[in-house]
Amino acid sequence: MLRWITIIVLAIGVTGTAIWGYKEHQEKNAILIQAENTYQRAFHELTYNMDLMHDKIGTAIAMNSKERLSPQLAEIWRLTSDSLSNVGQLPLTLLPFNKTEEFLSKIGDFTYRTAIRDLKKDPLTDKELDTLKNLYTQAGNIKDELRQVQHTALENNLRWMDVQLALATEDTQADNTIIDGFKTVEKKVEGFAEGNIDSAISGTSSENHKYENVEGPKIDENEALNYSKDIFNIKATKDLRVTTTGDGADIPLYSVSYSDGKKNAYLDLTQQGGHPITLLVDRPVGEKQISLNEGYKIAEKYIQEHNFESMELLNSSQYENVGIYSFIYNQNGVRVFADAIEVKVALDNGDILGLTANNYFLNHHKREIPKPGLSTEQAKDFVNPNVAIQEDYLAVITNDLGEEVLTYEFLGILGDDTYRIFINAMDGTEEKVERLNGKEINYAGI
Repeated sequence: MLRWITIIVLAIGVTGTAIWGYKEHQEKNAILIQAENTYQRAFHELTYNMDLMHDKIGTAIAMNSKERLSPQLAEIWRLTSDSLSNVGQLPLTLLPFNKTEEFLSKIGDFTYRTAIRDLKKDPLTDKELDTLKNLYTQAGNIKDELRQVQHTALENNLRWMDVQLALATEDTQADNTIIDGFKTVEKKVEGFAEGNIDSAISGTSSENHKYENVEGPKIDENEALNYSKDIFNIKATKDLRVTTTGDGADIPLYSVSYSDGKKNAYLDLTQQGGHPITLLVDRPVGEKQISLNEGYKIAEKYIQEHNFESMELLNSSQYENVGIYSFIYNQNGVRVFADAIEVKVALDNGDILGLTANNYFLNHHKREIPKPGLSTEQAKDFVNPNVAIQEDYLAVITNDLGEEVLTYEFLGILGDDTYRIFINAMDGTEEKVERLNGKEINYAGI
């Protein structure tokens, strides 16, 4: 009898394990299918958008009506934005594709700038028309290459999941038809960049930001581990994992991670100077014991200890007992929005839970800030008269064309909403209008 009971129990156990394994297998397959479908959709949309962009550029060249040309250029700009979004959804993080992305960005910048101006008063110049013709040729070449990749992929039933695996494992033996196709696209675009991308485009692109102000003596791996131990608030470094960035990285980093089931932590630290770029500590946060203002003082002390000088609080908010503080650089009384840092503080015990300083290190430098061409009162005349202005500042912001401009920043109220309005300090152009969450603005400080 005992023997039969044992056999039945074992049979039930084996059956249960088989069912569990089958369900697990099904769930994994479902995830893989979903990822594959996402990749396929993004790739075919990219190919379609490039095809359509090529046609739209050709149509713009043939147009004579200024009224129709502006919408056509705006449509090309929209297609470049969609194409960049498609590229971002493909598993190409390990494949250099930055030249193609830069090329699409430059097309977008050029067409946007041209579309928003009054083409009746300021029509296309011969140089700009030549630029459009060059773009037409170049977009056609990229379109043809993508179509070739698409044809081969469909004919041979190639999967993007295999591309991701080949890139991750650097498997040169795998079928790299898709990878080779994208490398060809990148190589052709690099040829455009070196040879015949007209200066009319280059002049409209954003600044080439680099990590220019990362200074200080180089730190070794042990110093990175000890810093991480302290900021992660753990006792020893033995449980930490550290990796270094490879050749060709924008900046040499130590990436340190930690996990014990209750706390997960990650840190990017520059090898030059030991500056924290990104910090994330994920742990349960207990009941609030310190105020949002006390958390601000902790955040301010932390950035001062890391030599982030002349930073001022832009806004603060609280989410699930975590204080979130945004700081921007102040150069001689002018607020510089590009040089931004965000710090997260646990309001149960004051631990630093997060830091994002990438924008600061990419953008920060001493700027030659001109004197404003308008007074504060003159600039106010360009603000909607229904807005009740509460505060005003001089500020440098990045406009829609990627250019840094000097503005007057006005904080004001309209109805139940608070707005941040930026008026160009030279000519009164309304550069940006932002609606703010009421919890984020602090008129009297915190």
